[in-house]
This record gives sequence, C-alpha cells and structure tokens, in this order.
Amino acid sequence: MIVLDPSIKVNTAGLSTFARRVQRLAGVAGQVEVLITGNRRIRVLNRRFRKQDKPTDVLSFPRHDGGDIAISADLAAANAVRYGHAASDELKILILHGMLHLAGYDHERDNGEMAAREAALRRQFGLPGSLIARNQPRRRLQ
Repeated sequence: MIVLDPSIKVNTAGLSTFARRVQRLAGVAGQVEVLITGNRRIRVLNRRFRKQDKPTDVLSFPRHDGGDIAISADLAAANAVRYGHAASDELKILILHGMLHLAGYDHERDNGEMAAREAALRRQFGLPGSLIARNQPRRRLQ
C-alpha cells in the first residue's frame, strides 16, 4: 500500500495501518497505493496531470477499483514544522485528504461536504488541523 521513493526515509508500518483504516472508513473499494516521494517527482506529476508546474503536497488519482495517492515528503516535512506537529501526523493528514478524493469528494465544488467529513475523521484519529481548513482564505473580523 505505501510505496517510498528510494530517497525518502519514513517509517511506513504505522502509515500503512492508518491508510487501510481510512480507506475502509471513506468507503474506497479496491487497491490503493500511496507514493511518498520528493518535490521533484510530485512536480512532474502535477505538471503532467494538472498542468501546474510546481510541487504540491498531495495528488489523488481515482480508478474504478481504488486509486493512487502521491504525497510530497518534502512539503509534508515543511508543513509539519510550519504548523507545529509531527511529520507523521502531516503524512496522515495528506493520506486522509487524498483518500477522500478517491471516495469522490471534491472540496472545490461540494459546499463543505468534504471539509466536514475530513474534520470528523481527523477528530476520530486525533489529528491536527485539516488541509482544507488551513487552505481557506481567512475571514476578516469587522
């Protein structure tokens, strides 16, 4: 389930167990592969599939029998420092986010449905702030 780029050093045992649990809870049937790689490779994937020539933290590729998730370990490590939590928690946040995309959620079009589901699962697993919430524009107080 977890595939590491040879240059990435991550303990995959706990991540594999987490990914299987999230896959079941999200209702994603079939085989799911999670690639943990560096910025260079994620940038190539982002350019090829989304026409954006920059690295991104997580990409999801649904299939009729599961799907694939690609995660930048470089951005995960940087965001873990930025948001003050463990890199392993950041990887779990990204796996959770990617898995919900495989389940058919789309936070850009679903009026908060994915954000609510992600928040509920994040609380269930004791994970820090969600990817969707921290990428929303902050509302200014009047």
